[in-house]
Amino acid sequence: MDHMVYIAASGANDAMLAQAVNANNLANASTAGFRADLISATSAYMTGSQLESRTYATSANTGIEFKPGVINATGRELDVAINGSGWLAVQGDDGSEGLSRRGDLRVTELGQLVDGAGRSVVGNSGPIAIPPFSEIAIAGDGTISIVPLGEDPNTLSAVDRIKLVNPDTARIEKGPDGMVRMMEGEETQADAQVTLLAGSLESSNVDTVGAMVFMIELSRQFEQHTKMMNVAQQLDAASAELMKMS
Repeated sequence: MDHMVYIAASGANDAMLAQAVNANNLANASTAGFRADLISATSAYMTGSQLESRTYATSANTGIEFKPGVINATGRELDVAINGSGWLAVQGDDGSEGLSRRGDLRVTELGQLVDGAGRSVVGNSGPIAIPPFSEIAIAGDGTISIVPLGEDPNTLSAVDRIKLVNPDTARIEKGPDGMVRMMEGEETQADAQVTLLAGSLESSNVDTVGAMVFMIELSRQFEQHTKMMNVAQQLDAASAELMKMS
């Protein structure tokens, strides 16, 4: 009964992996601009003498769900949402360039412009630094303007421009750290066609109701696989008793 146990165990393992991906999506249902992870399961057929009837389950992360989230007006001066397709360029912890739809920006005590995950937002010449200001505004093309601290309120000064990009989604992947990057690791080129909606935030594109239903389905699948393993154990015990009788 060993083949039955291994097949059932592979199915249970696949259900656990899918549950982990689904749980991560649910955990980020309230994260601004979050893009849900996708996962798929396939059947792996074994070849060889007396192995044709054995089929194992294999799962893989198939990519990112790119459908847009809902854009909500917040009125906050540092909240921005991508208008249509496109991404904000951000800098990862390792210094590499990443892509983000998370527009809940803030200025740190050191003057760095970062997104809600704490990643530095990239401008024309690298991470954006904001001088001390009394007012700040972000235009639709990503230009950041401020009223320098102590200056006349009518004095606006352009500081930098957020790098907005729109690469081919087929060349985008999400890394283990959760940051979206280009598959080859190269930097993207700024795209003037990408625009921002100031004072707005894009919600996560996770379907919470669908994810909850999927979680229940995965739990039932896992229970079925564990029941199969218990049945295999019972059959093995019964076979051993028959062998003793003979």
